[in-house]
Amino acid sequence: MKFEERLEWLKAEHEALITKKNEAIEGNGVYERYKNPIITNEHAPLFWRYDLNKETNPYLMERFGINATLNSGAIKWNGKYVLVVRVEAADRKSFFAVAESPNGIDNFKFWDRPITMPEYGEPATNVYDMRLTAHEDGWIYGIFCVERKDPNAPAGDLSSAVAAAGIARTKDLVNWERLPDLESKSQQRNVVLHPEFVDGKYALYTRPQDGFIDAGNGGGIGWALVDTMEKAVVTEEKIINQRFYHTIKEVKNGEGPHPIKTDRGWLHLAHGVRGCASGLRYVLYMYMTDLEDPTRLIADPAGFLMVPKDEEYIGDVMNVLFTNGWIVDEDGKVFIYYASSDTRMHVATSTVDRLVDYCLNTEPDGLTTGETVKCLNRLIDKNLK
Repeated sequence: MKFEERLEWLKAEHEALITKKNEAIEGNGVYERYKNPIITNEHAPLFWRYDLNKETNPYLMERFGINATLNSGAIKWNGKYVLVVRVEAADRKSFFAVAESPNGIDNFKFWDRPITMPEYGEPATNVYDMRLTAHEDGWIYGIFCVERKDPNAPAGDLSSAVAAAGIARTKDLVNWERLPDLESKSQQRNVVLHPEFVDGKYALYTRPQDGFIDAGNGGGIGWALVDTMEKAVVTEEKIINQRFYHTIKEVKNGEGPHPIKTDRGWLHLAHGVRGCASGLRYVLYMYMTDLEDPTRLIADPAGFLMVPKDEEYIGDVMNVLFTNGWIVDEDGKVFIYYASSDTRMHVATSTVDRLVDYCLNTEPDGLTTGETVKCLNRLIDKNLK
């Protein structure tokens, strides 16, 4: 194929991909999945991946590879559904880029340039998984994982890492002010900012853990108050959503996006991790906390909300669903943005009313087989009366 022919073919294929209409799939009544992923590596603009100059790239080869698009923060911005996408290049380094859609379910297009995130301290080897919060102080905050090589790793160990929570803020999603990384006694790679002040302070959902991957003696979703985001220091944490043996969150769990405020309480979306024969399994689950006291658990439905299904199971890191973004419209419609197997982005839709109903009317985990059977029999008795 000649250069001009190949270029036209690439343009046509890319346009067909990003304008493809998505279709809802009828589900379990709690939410609807959609037929197509909303953002893949092939959604990246052609001018990111190819040198489009015939003289310098006569074979029209890809010059910059994109491996995956995953774990995206979300916000409604200027009437558009906007994701800050974790884009992983072929060299394994992740960066942030903004993609927007007119309807939240398809036609996602990247802005022309990725986010140029200022550094803080020692340059990060990798950054990823931004949670966005439009805080009542007027700023949009992005909190994300900052990964650096473990300085105490033995010679030859090129895998050990240390994590910190990077913090940045913006007014336009283009220009970002980098703030100092979160100070904490433990490693923090899963931190979310609550959207409102609590007792005049900023409130953070945290996840204290002993190592980069393993929760160790830590884990659970924590709650911490800090005086300022300009130098955020965690001095005390309270675990508000615990891990339990032989559950979907036995290994670790973490807050997804910031919670949605409802008249029945704060609605939370999170991920839980358990071990299985094929490795770690990541699933999504929900819980609710009290409106006046966000540290008080009021609903904790048993089991998962969503698990990998069909092609979602396959990817760079198998058997994983992860979320760090959702958007709620004024009419109560909720767009849940999630990644599958660290490879691609999807959307599911529901409503605030349905998700609250699910949380308040699904029984909690009884933690034993006997209690699970009792729970099932209560439902059977109700239906067979």
